[in-house]
Amino acid sequence: MTDRELITQAMHASIHAYAPYSKFRVGAALECQDGTVFTGCNVENAALGASICAERCAVLKAISEGKRKFLRIAVYSQSADYCVPCGTCRQVLCEFAPEIELLCARSDGRYVSYRLRDLLPHSFTKDFL
Repeated sequence: MTDRELITQAMHASIHAYAPYSKFRVGAALECQDGTVFTGCNVENAALGASICAERCAVLKAISEGKRKFLRIAVYSQSADYCVPCGTCRQVLCEFAPEIELLCARSDGRYVSYRLRDLLPHSFTKDFL
């Protein structure tokens, strides 16, 4: 799967976002090692802590289907800036794929690529336990 195809899946997932408060719709597409892709969107809640980001939605769907090895995740929002995962999403991704590649896209079709280790240096992992 190409970067563009994965980003397109994230873009389509953003359509399903439930964002009545922020109006900031985000979609994610998580590629597993076996080629399976799980998508997710942000789901907001009036009780802010009950909201979930698109990235975590995709990860939880994958985990619930028995997948644990992830290669890449594309994150898309219809904004002028690149949509980069929040700190909580970075930590959740690190739990399962500390070397994952992140494709962060914006509305004009441009995107940037990062490695999670570059966005979350000195991460807290189960190796500390």
